[in-house]
Amino acid sequence: MTSQHPIAFIGGGNMARSLIGGLVQRGAHAAQIRVAEPVETLRAALAGDFGVQVFAQASEAVYGAGLWVLAVKPQVMRELCESLAKRAQEQKPVVVSIAAGITSEQLSQWLGGDVAVVRTMPNTPALLGAGASGLFANAHVDAEGRDRTQALLNSVGRTVWIDDEAKMDAVTAVSGSGPAYVFLLAEAMEAAALEQGLSDEAARTLTLQTLLGAARMLTETGEAPAELRRRVTSPNGTTQAAIETFQAGGFEALVARAIDAATRRGRELAAAND
Repeated sequence: MTSQHPIAFIGGGNMARSLIGGLVQRGAHAAQIRVAEPVETLRAALAGDFGVQVFAQASEAVYGAGLWVLAVKPQVMRELCESLAKRAQEQKPVVVSIAAGITSEQLSQWLGGDVAVVRTMPNTPALLGAGASGLFANAHVDAEGRDRTQALLNSVGRTVWIDDEAKMDAVTAVSGSGPAYVFLLAEAMEAAALEQGLSDEAARTLTLQTLLGAARMLTETGEAPAELRRRVTSPNGTTQAAIETFQAGGFEALVARAIDAATRRGRELAAAND
């Protein structure tokens, strides 16, 4: 996807690095990938590891690039976009943002207006090529722009398109923040195993392998989570005792409230950037 259209990454942190690595692994031309990163050590690492072009200034990296990936923190996004507005109006790129809580309308306005913008929210498993990303395209993104953006995100995992931008906050709440929920469950399971007298090594190994195995069953069998749970829950058995305890504590309602809280926080971040 880079043979004819250079890609510019603004920001060379972990998520940008994972996307760059995924592209290169899938055969993209490293010489056509440009990265703007102010930290010299990060620039050197990206150039050394992937053979990409690196720049200290964003304006240099985006010159001639048809796809811009904005991989900076939300609090600096407006300043960055406004500094690139003139170049955006000249080049008319597809701009991909991975910042939570900043709308496509805000991004387009900061870039001078009528800019093709795709919002996406990859999650940290993208670092391992196992990411999940939701994508929303504004009205200025054509079919080619959607294809190129999807190819970019598919290089590090699975993607889904969202038709209503308002639901991107829910995407962030479910998949963007979701790995942390699993990590919290792992912490709790490991701590409980230790309380039951298992060794540190046994508690950690059993917890992590159980979560890995369950995730593989969910993704590889094609069965619904409820069906897989039913199959492993024997009447009056140990699993039923644990599940009933979870449900008595309001487990499902607690998860729903947590995702709702994360969704609302995404909306608040958008409002704060108006």
